[in-house]
This record gives sequence, structure tokens and C-alpha cells, in this order.
Amino acid sequence: MQSQPTIRWQFVPLRAAAFASALLVSHSQSSKADDEADPALSSAISEDDAIFFERSIRPLLAARCWECHSDETAEAGLRLDSRDAMVRGGDSGPAIVPGKSAESLLVTAIHYADEPQMPPDGKLRPQDIEILIDWIQRGAPWPNAPIDPRSTSHSHFEITAEDRAFWSFQPITDPAVPATNDSAWPQTSIDAFVLSRLEEAGLAPSRPADKRTLIRRATFDLTGLPPTPEEIDAFLADESPDAFARVVDRLLGSPHYGERWGRHWLDLARYGEDQAHTHEARLYTQGFRYRDWVVQALNDDMPFDEFVRAQLAADLLEGSDPANKDLPALGFFATGPVYYGDRLKLDQMDDRIDTMTRGLLGLTVACARCHDHKFDPISSADYYALAGVVASTEYAVVPLVSPDEMKVAEKAEARRRKEAKEKKKKNAPPPYPHIHAIRDAEPRNLRVHIRGNPETLGDEVPHRFLSILSSDEPHPFSQGSGRLELANVIASAENPLTARVIVNRVWKHHFGQGLVHTPSNFGRTGEPPTHPELLDHLATKFIAGGWSLKALHRDIMLSAAYQQASDADEYRSLIDPDNRLLWRMNRRRLEVEAWRDAMLAVSGTLDPTLGGPSLDLADADNNRRTFYAQVSRHSLNPLLRLFDFPDPNITSDGRSATTVPLQQLFVLNSRFMIRGAKSLAARSQRAAEEDRARIRHAFELAFGRPATPHEVQQGLDFLNQPTENANENNALSRWDQYAQVLLSTNEFMFVD
Repeated sequence: MQSQPTIRWQFVPLRAAAFASALLVSHSQSSKADDEADPALSSAISEDDAIFFERSIRPLLAARCWECHSDETAEAGLRLDSRDAMVRGGDSGPAIVPGKSAESLLVTAIHYADEPQMPPDGKLRPQDIEILIDWIQRGAPWPNAPIDPRSTSHSHFEITAEDRAFWSFQPITDPAVPATNDSAWPQTSIDAFVLSRLEEAGLAPSRPADKRTLIRRATFDLTGLPPTPEEIDAFLADESPDAFARVVDRLLGSPHYGERWGRHWLDLARYGEDQAHTHEARLYTQGFRYRDWVVQALNDDMPFDEFVRAQLAADLLEGSDPANKDLPALGFFATGPVYYGDRLKLDQMDDRIDTMTRGLLGLTVACARCHDHKFDPISSADYYALAGVVASTEYAVVPLVSPDEMKVAEKAEARRRKEAKEKKKKNAPPPYPHIHAIRDAEPRNLRVHIRGNPETLGDEVPHRFLSILSSDEPHPFSQGSGRLELANVIASAENPLTARVIVNRVWKHHFGQGLVHTPSNFGRTGEPPTHPELLDHLATKFIAGGWSLKALHRDIMLSAAYQQASDADEYRSLIDPDNRLLWRMNRRRLEVEAWRDAMLAVSGTLDPTLGGPSLDLADADNNRRTFYAQVSRHSLNPLLRLFDFPDPNITSDGRSATTVPLQQLFVLNSRFMIRGAKSLAARSQRAAEEDRARIRHAFELAFGRPATPHEVQQGLDFLNQPTENANENNALSRWDQYAQVLLSTNEFMFVD
């Protein structure tokens, strides 16, 4: 048996803060952000920058700048229709200095700080100014693929045989399970595909993970919580060959499964409960009903195709009525960002198209807003065909009370406002229980907006699906907005993308990286799959199995590939440094929700209640799971913001993992950490009469493993030192300090 890993620290008579700080610094992963190259010097354009440009910058320049400053009308010698032209500038000098917005004349002009003031017909909205500044600070990335910006018709667009031959547009097939030289290692068909690639590279898989590592990995993966000592002991005692399968089934049956995987879905759905702006902001005070619907649907193992249909068109499904239990699913669109100003409807359509197509199809369709997609076979006509569906849909509030109860509630609210003198609130939520939903409006087709400019229109496009995902000319939708027809074609087994995309996302959350490393981009600018046959094998099985996510989890987790140890290996690291061939399990850092929840769990203070209204994370008495925290687009909670919670204004396919000094300060000084440390210390002290046993108990709670003799002695040496400032109010005892250090370690924050 391999020896257990130890926490490498040295107890010396230091203050706990300095001690923990030194520990954190020594164990921290390096941050990429602080030593990145100057954006002005970088010629490469990332996928995120390209999408940012196409979604936010090109439409803005097209709508407000190019009429006067393009190749056709370069007033004052200034063109703003290419990066080179902007850097070169006009009569007054360079318009932008990439990476240095403060030195860019364009920024001065759009602030109306001096002459000239641009655009002359009215100042840009504050958020548009911020977008341009952000773009310049990024280095003014501008995709370089040639396009014809003067194209006025989708008739020039043509899908070639080469386009249709691209891997992600091919029909899903079920390849034969490959033969392998090693017949002992594979436990499932997944393993045969993985091992085949390893053997081709002359590599072998890693040893199996020990049982303590495995149950900790599985429990965090499926519930976002650590296993209890009792659960670990039961698994260790179960020597049957299907012991781990029973653990997986138990976890999949836990109500906390829906919370864990619901959070992954809400990242894609860019779930939020207010707006980034305060101007006529719509509040989603009962957006939690969508969040709770997602949890219940996942716990019920609703087939994924039905899960998708409900979120796009629950109100239009056969048999739906006002009492339809799936109506909260419409929050997928209904709780999204709201825009205002001259481009309100265009920006809102773009948000919904981007969320839907990147989230469900893995395609950057929003890049076709101003021109045919420069890389993928998606035309502007395709974009405006989908935009017509969105434009024929409107936000709606669905009451959950009778008309009489509504009247009583509205009268009471009017009386309260009159008595309080607080003010007219045009966007105040209704004073009765309700669902944030959408419904069909007057159906209308849109015309292509040339260069994204609503004043320069091309051909009218009927509502329909993407041409590349249609076997021939796509048929126009004919039922109202077309939402139900769109939902059906997206959730169809004939669609080659939907099943592949969700299978890849599930794989990513289990292994730390997808078989496709760009989970929201299956197009040409994304990465091809590392194991294309395995991806199709899983997608085929997923569809044939009734689109069951729980069955997919089970297949993945019972594989030998999933059950590998995360040990590093010098030789294999040289051959495959990024572990793309899956020769080991990836070590992963917990997201902020699982990290905070784990602290509440091991300290014995976690409130496991499911569902209900969101709560303020700043409330010291809030012991609910972080999943139930309020998510503000306007002012995100500092803890969430500090630990890499995604921007709820846009769909997100993954979390960044930064390491910055403020995180360490939070660990050392925050009330939450201190409260958790005190609770863990008290729990450990109650568990035994003497410190040696208490230390062992604390290790079992925090790390799911026994402390080594050396670690026990280190703990005793530290605990036996006198406590500094013992007479000060709220001073931490030695046990409190020790517990805080345990909660501050990388071993607590990372899962092997």
C-alpha cells in the first residue's frame, strides 16, 4: 500500500496569520494573469477576443462609426473599419494606441472631453464606451480573415462539400470498440478507446486511485460536497467488486446532485437576478423558480432532449397550460440580461442567440451578426433567421395565484407605497408569486442587417434553422414564433451537435477538460476532439439510452480511466504534458461554491435545505449552500467575484482559476473563514478528550484521510505553544488557528 501524502508545513512560533500565509504562498499555483505579455505586443487573437470583437465591437463600429469613417467615406482622413487604419489614424494622429486606452484619441472623442466629439449625432451609451475601452486595453484584437463588408444579400453564401465534411457537422456514428494489447485494464468500452490512443503513443495508464481518493473525487463530482467519515468508512469496509458502483448510484440519487450539476448548467444559462445597469433595470426576484426547476429536472433525470425543449418552449409543448409544472424552465431566456437604448432589441436578440447556440450547439453563431461567419458555414441570413424567432418572442410574467388574489396583492402594494410616499417603480416586480417567462408575440421576419446596421437592410429571412445543420434547404418555421419548431430541431437525435456538446460538457466536469477542449466552440476556430471515436460512441449511447444524464455519469465514472490516480510521471509528462491522452486523472481546484460548502460541511454548520428564495451571501448567518446565493449582474458578491465566479451577463463554459493575493487575505482575515475555523475547532474538540485524537478527527473531516504520525506531532507541537493576544476580544485560540490552517491548505481546496 502506498503511503498517504503529507501536508508539507513546519510549525514554528509564528502568528497564525503569517504561518497560514506562508503555507498558502508555498502551495499556490502560479497565476498567468500577472506575467502575461503586453496586449499591444501580442499578434495572436484568442477565441474569446474574437467572439468579443464580433459580438460587441464590430456591431458598435458599424452602427455608429462606419458611415463617416470607412473606406468609402474617410472623413478627416480617418478610417475605423480596420485595426491598421485605426492605429495609423487620420489628420489628428492615431485613433488608438493598442493596450493604452488613456493615450487613445478615440477614447477622448467618445467621452466628449474635447474636440472632435464622436459620434457627432449623440454620445455613446456608458456601456458602449466601457466596451471600447476594454477592447483597446485588450490590444484592440481584430480578426484578420478577409470578408466583403459590402455584401447585401445572403444569396452569395454557399455551403461547400468541404464545409459539410467538417467533423462536427458529420452525423453521429457509433464506431467499433477498438482492440487493445492490454486486455486487463479496460473495465468499460470507454477504456478501450482511451487505452487504444495511449498504446499508439507508447504510453500506459496510471495506477488506480486508492479508495479514499476515489470516494472524495466522486462525492465532490456529483454533489459538490465532501464525503463524511461514515461514508468513507462504509466504502472502505465494502470489499465487493461493485462497491464503487453502489457509491455512484447513492450519489446520483442524492438531492444534492441536482444542486451541483444545476450550477454547471446555470453558468451556461448566464443566470442572474438583476441587471448590470440601473436604468430601468428589471429585477428577477423570483428567478429562483427557474433555478429550482433545473435542480428538480436533473434530480428526476429528465431526458436531456426534454430538458432542452422545456427551456426553449415549455409554454408551447403539447398539453401545456397555465398550471404546467415546466413553465419555470422558460427562465433560460426570461432571466437573461436586459438592454436599453437605441440597440436594445438587437443586443437582447444577440444575447439569446449566443446563449442558445454556444450553450446547446457549441457554435459561435453570434459572430454572423454583421457578416457571414468568417470561419464556419454560418451566414448572416442564418443569424437573422434565428433572430426572427427571438424577435417574435416577448418577456412575460406568469402569476402563480388566482386573479382575485392578484387584485388583493396589488391593492396592498399600492397602499404600502402610498403610505411610504420610497417612488414610481416602473420595473418593480409584481407583489405576488410569479414565474419569469416568455411567450409568443406577433410573428415577424427580419431582414439581414448589413454590417449589423439596422439602417442598412438586406433580404428578408424567414424563421428557420441553420443551413449547415439541415440536410437540404432548411424549411421555414410556420408555427407562431417558431420557438417550438426550433426547440424540436435542436433537441433532435438527427442533430449532430446537441448530444456531442452535452456529452463533452459532462466529460469535462469529470476530468477537468473535455474531449473537445473548447466546449462551446465545435467550429473551425475550436479544437478538434482528442478522441473523436470515443465522443461519438458516448453520444450514440447517450441518445440510445433515452438522453439520460445519470446513465452517462455512471458510464464515465465506472471506467478505469476515471478511476486512475492523479500521480505525475516524468516520462509520460514529456510525451503528453497536457494529459490529452488521459494517462492519469487531472487534479482539480474546487469552484468557489464547492469550496465554501465544504467548509460549512466539515465545520458542521451546513444547512442542507433545498430550494427557495435566494439569500445574501454577505449575511453572517447564511449557512445555505452557495448555490442559493443571490447572483447580481450589477454588483456580484465579493466572495464570488474574488474566487472566479463567471460573469452572469454572458454564457460561460468553464471557470478560470486565478491565484491572487486578495484570495489569501480572505482566507486569513474574513469573518467567514474565522467562523468556520472556530466551528471546526469546536467540533473536533467535542469529538475526543485529548488533542492527539482531536487532530486525527479534524484530518478525517477536512481531508477524508487519517493524519500521519508526523502530522499529528506537528499539530501537537503547534497546539502546545502559548496563544498570543489571549486576552483580546474574539482572539483565536490555538485550536482555532490550527483549524483555520487546515481549511486554508491546498489539500482542502483541490481534489485528486
